[in-house]
Amino acid sequence: MKLICDSSAFAKRYVLEDGSEILDHLLQRASQLALCTIVVPEIISGLNRRRREQILSSDDYRIIKKHLMEDVHDAIVLQITSAVVSHSVSLLENNTLRAMDALHIACAMEWQADLFATADTRQLNAAQNAGLLTEYIGQQDGCT
Repeated sequence: MKLICDSSAFAKRYVLEDGSEILDHLLQRASQLALCTIVVPEIISGLNRRRREQILSSDDYRIIKKHLMEDVHDAIVLQITSAVVSHSVSLLENNTLRAMDALHIACAMEWQADLFATADTRQLNAAQNAGLLTEYIGQQDGCT
C-alpha cells in the first residue's frame, strides 16, 4: 500500500496521542511511505511549541528530532512541483482548507497514494472530496 501521512498524522509517531496506535498499524501495512517536503518543518514547529510550553524537555526534543530525520530519510519525500501547486489551488478554491493542508493533499493526488492519513477533519473532508481514500487518526468524537 502506498501510504502518505500529513503532519498531523505523522507527528503521532513521536508524540503519544489518540491515533498513535492506528498510525503504527498503517505504517506496518505500508509498502511505501511518502511525506510532503513540508512535514519536517511542520512537525519541528509543533515540537518546539511543546518545548517552549515545557511539555517536552530539550533532551526529548533532540531524541525525537533524530528519529524524525531518520524516518524521513527512509521515506519518499514529495516535492512541491507546479502540478502540486495547481492541485492545491483547486483544493483551496473548493474546500475550507489551509494552504499547507492543501499541499499535503495535492502531493497525495500527484503521487497517486492508495491511502491518505490525517488527524485533521477539514483536511480529511477535502481529501475525500478530491477522491482520495482516507484514514482519520485523530480523536474519534471529532470525526465528521
